[in-house]
Amino acid sequence: MNRFLKYFALAILAIATIPADGVAQERRDKEQTYVLEQPYEVTKITPPQGKKIKNVILMIGDGMSLMHVYSAWTANRGKLFLDNCQVVGLSKTYCANKLITDSGAGGTAIATGQKTNYHAVGVDTEGRPLKSLVDLASEKGKSTGIAVTCRLWDATPADFCCHNIDRDAEAEIVADYVNCNADYVFGGGAKLFENREDGRDLFKELREKGFQTPRSWDELAKINSGKVFAVPYPVDTPLPAERGDLLARASLKGIELLNQNKNGFFMMIEGSQLDDYGHFNDLDLLMQETHDFDRTIGAIYQWAAQDGETLVVVTADHETGGLTLVDGDLNEGKIVCKFSTGSHSGVMVPVYAFGPGAEEFTGIYENTAIFDKIKKLLNL
Repeated sequence: MNRFLKYFALAILAIATIPADGVAQERRDKEQTYVLEQPYEVTKITPPQGKKIKNVILMIGDGMSLMHVYSAWTANRGKLFLDNCQVVGLSKTYCANKLITDSGAGGTAIATGQKTNYHAVGVDTEGRPLKSLVDLASEKGKSTGIAVTCRLWDATPADFCCHNIDRDAEAEIVADYVNCNADYVFGGGAKLFENREDGRDLFKELREKGFQTPRSWDELAKINSGKVFAVPYPVDTPLPAERGDLLARASLKGIELLNQNKNGFFMMIEGSQLDDYGHFNDLDLLMQETHDFDRTIGAIYQWAAQDGETLVVVTADHETGGLTLVDGDLNEGKIVCKFSTGSHSGVMVPVYAFGPGAEEFTGIYENTAIFDKIKKLLNL
């Protein structure tokens, strides 16, 4: 009898586990339809003709593949600001110990030129800290900055400023920002900068190091010079529809401040929440974030075209969601898509380049080559 009850209980347990997995799989198998009701205007932006590279702006769409880009292009009636790029390449995203990478290892490869272990940020496979493009540019007398739509303890911004073998060590990672070489930082995550378990007030420590620490966009907008560490939100920035063009404004504000350095600057800008909505298999929010990132690209391309000495590189650290465009209508801005996973996939991701030095980014190469090319072009 006991044996019967045991097997009965195991059978009930097995049946109980089916709905959770089944529901997730059903969501992925189901086609989702999205229509961009109000397409936005896209202008032709002519790249500068000069050869001098004084500044580099690296833009990362977290989890953004060619399918994300083509779906967003279709929804906006066949137009994206990204189309103004001069050249396109492909980046291989695998990390040191896994074929399918994450933002920790994927972003570290781009930031430091070394592949590392899954979930590591800013360290090599032995856990030793690596210098990032932020560090190298700072050592050369350039100003440096990052602007993201996620919490600052998230992997991609941390890859450029922090060092840890585990991206989930959030409180430790945030504490590393006090010693980061970035002159301008914008993102979310204020809750781990203050009221910490270790009693530290990281905003106070940053102010002691000469940073201004505005806690709202209005405060940030009034700053005209100096080092800035702006964290207006407890965790992530608001959803795309709620925040408007915040990423573009925050990025251009950073450029305004960093560009005061006659030696030039390096800046990393991330469309962070593409990754989240890919994980959620939420096509609506994914397209909203992708279009927001594209409009930000437009604003940066426009600035770079007028400046004449700025290279803009747009890429991704990996793909998220296994997005597939299965149907749609270009004239209606309608797309029909399916997701194949709630995690990352292993496809190569695109690299787009605009401005002087863009020709260096054609071809198929390792994600570490993005670091190598930027390092060479900026003479770091």
